[in-house]
Amino acid sequence: MQAARITVGAVLFPALALGLAGVFLFGERWISKIPASIDFMPSTLAAVLLIGAVFAALQHAEILGAKTGEPYGTLVLTIAVTFIEVAIMASMIEHGDEDPTEAREAVFSAIIIVCNGLVGLCLLLGGFRHHEQELQPMATSAYLAILIALSVLTLILPDYTTSSYGPTLSTTQLIFVSVLSVLLYGAFLFIQTVRHRSYFIDVHVAAVGHGEAKPSRAATIFAVVGLGASLLGVSLLAERVIPGLEEALRWGGVDDVNRVTGAAVAMLVLLPESMNSIRAATRNALQTSLNGALGSVVATIGLTVPAVALLSVATNREIVFGLEKRDTVLLLLTLLLSVVSFGAGRTNLMTGLVHLVVFATYIFLLFVP
Repeated sequence: MQAARITVGAVLFPALALGLAGVFLFGERWISKIPASIDFMPSTLAAVLLIGAVFAALQHAEILGAKTGEPYGTLVLTIAVTFIEVAIMASMIEHGDEDPTEAREAVFSAIIIVCNGLVGLCLLLGGFRHHEQELQPMATSAYLAILIALSVLTLILPDYTTSSYGPTLSTTQLIFVSVLSVLLYGAFLFIQTVRHRSYFIDVHVAAVGHGEAKPSRAATIFAVVGLGASLLGVSLLAERVIPGLEEALRWGGVDDVNRVTGAAVAMLVLLPESMNSIRAATRNALQTSLNGALGSVVATIGLTVPAVALLSVATNREIVFGLEKRDTVLLLLTLLLSVVSFGAGRTNLMTGLVHLVVFATYIFLLFVP
């Protein structure tokens, strides 16, 4: 097969995103003169370019992934997604003086969206087309083990600690949990890429020889530059987009802005990688699909939480991590359902349907809590 090609959008969107970021940085005086009737235009344009830069970043990461091969290719995509999420979340924290729950909502939303929405859709479409699909039980067991441990430590444990008031962690506890998260994720990467790499390689893909031709050296270098430019553009424009999104939600009468914003950010960041996972599931490469889906949510907790903790300590801003009772029930239901779904090593249409029911419940409760 031909190697992935760099599209016009993958070049144009990062360049425009960096250009607009420069305008915001050096042309604030002219932007402030925009009439009130159209003052939403800069934020709207920034949102469009940010979305385009996200897709461009994932396309460049996909080219680098094709160069490195599996499971390193999925890992490149995962790290790129995590960097984007940290950049956006940093902007959310910067504008979160009144209610410091943005990071919690984004992490929780990513878990629910991936483990129920994305996984459910992959299993449903894959089951509809191929009836039953096989996966590597040892690989999914590793994903779920680290996901269960980190999600409980970061999102449920803060509700029961006593060193700080409310569903928070003290500075010492926050540092301790962050170190554990990094160590666990580092150990997982060692298992995935060195010690038990074969667990994460899709047996069906290996059998049929599905794959893409290796990108050329020039394409690889261009992808490295494009990925860096895309990530920089996303991080700079996020400072403009997040406040505008929150204001739009308040104008629309949304009561719990933080929950909806967290879900919107998670969906935006995960959308390009979700498309890759769905395509893999439909071609009967379920393990490759799960590598992308579950790998992204494991990285979200293993890397994003420590990054947010570092921002919290550096800026002396309190971060609320403990979930409310309703969300705790949804999280525990999701983890239990995931263990049951992947325990047999085979999935079907019904398995995906159950996950999608839980995801639909989550979306409904966003607007009818």
